Amino acid sequence: MDDTYQVIVVGGGFAGMTAAEQLGRKGVRVLLIDANNYHQFQPLLYQVAASQIGVSAVARPLRSVFRSTKSVRVLTAEVTAIDSATRTVTTIDGSQYQSKILVVAAGAVPNFFNTPGAEEHAYPLYSVADATRLSTALTTALDRADRAKAGRADVVVVGGGPTGVETAGALAENIKYLVPKYFSSGLAARCRVHLVDMLPNVLMPFSAKSQAYTRDRLIKLGVQLHMGQGVTEVRADGVTLADGTIIPAQIVVWAGGLKAGKIIADSGLPQGKGGRIDVLPDLTVPGAEGVYVLGDAANITDATGAKLPQLGSVAEQSGKWAARNIHADLTGGTRQPFFYWDKGYMAMVGRGAAVAELGRKRIQLQGPLAFLSWLGVHLALLPGTQQKVRALSSWLTGYVIHSPSHVVVGRPD
Repeated sequence: MDDTYQVIVVGGGFAGMTAAEQLGRKGVRVLLIDANNYHQFQPLLYQVAASQIGVSAVARPLRSVFRSTKSVRVLTAEVTAIDSATRTVTTIDGSQYQSKILVVAAGAVPNFFNTPGAEEHAYPLYSVADATRLSTALTTALDRADRAKAGRADVVVVGGGPTGVETAGALAENIKYLVPKYFSSGLAARCRVHLVDMLPNVLMPFSAKSQAYTRDRLIKLGVQLHMGQGVTEVRADGVTLADGTIIPAQIVVWAGGLKAGKIIADSGLPQGKGGRIDVLPDLTVPGAEGVYVLGDAANITDATGAKLPQLGSVAEQSGKWAARNIHADLTGGTRQPFFYWDKGYMAMVGRGAAVAELGRKRIQLQGPLAFLSWLGVHLALLPGTQQKVRALSSWLTGYVIHSPSHVVVGRPD
């Protein structure tokens, strides 16, 4: 392939991969650069951490995605710098690549909000590496507790949004159903899952009805809720809350938010909330000709000017829309402002339970029907046929007979 590219895409997540796919179908010469050689399906990482599904269900090789798209080259490399003025990208080995259009879809990193000890002791959940590291730590904690006479494997999940709720629910289900089966009922009785958030309720973007259902379901699973209390310190043996309460724990999971990464911070582009780039309605950067920023790296607005949440659906749709505008740039067409098709929100709260608020009218579902909707939507969104088959197989064995078929081998450190 010719080493001259019309478009460089930094990041192989939902936004970057989708933009590259759409452009590749139109024959545009694209260089897609990512530090990993795979696309990761982030909404299900908590299930990898809970050993409910395997890594191969959420990770698809990027070269497999583009094997039939000859105009797209995948380059596995860490991007260390971007020059928006010249639309040049520098990788860790010093190589530089330049194009007419630059798309920055570099994702985000966990935002610890300068909480003492959080970065050192908490387990974030934003990447496959994070998920496998957490899963190994959880298994190690259970093994260690099983060897001790009165051992415990308590978990604190920080963050009451969808990721925190789904993680807490999955781990509580493991303690309720799997720990008695694989270890002992005594160990299960000693283990606790705590969910902490400085906000007054779980799932704050959802309706009061969905929040109440979620709260009740978590309590039934044994999750201890600590709402309205921020975490002021994370230690190796637990957390301290704003009111001075100390919650002992062997594992602290951080689901407390995201911010733009170093590449965005060092880009010289104007940053907004969360360190992300405030983009124009057409997804370009003000004052940076030919530069698009998408996904979790951007603050994207809808038709009313309201900022959209950091969701996979927003990232995917922004990738498609950006590809359309980029093609217009390359062919002399006119860019169009991004229109977001709001499909609503969903969150699973353990086996057979979920909340869903669908579409702009927020049609509300709770319980088994919402759970089936959640399964269907996530199965459809998984990036490949093999990933769909593996996830479905894991869900059938896990949710029907509580017999997970996955184990993570490694070291928590």
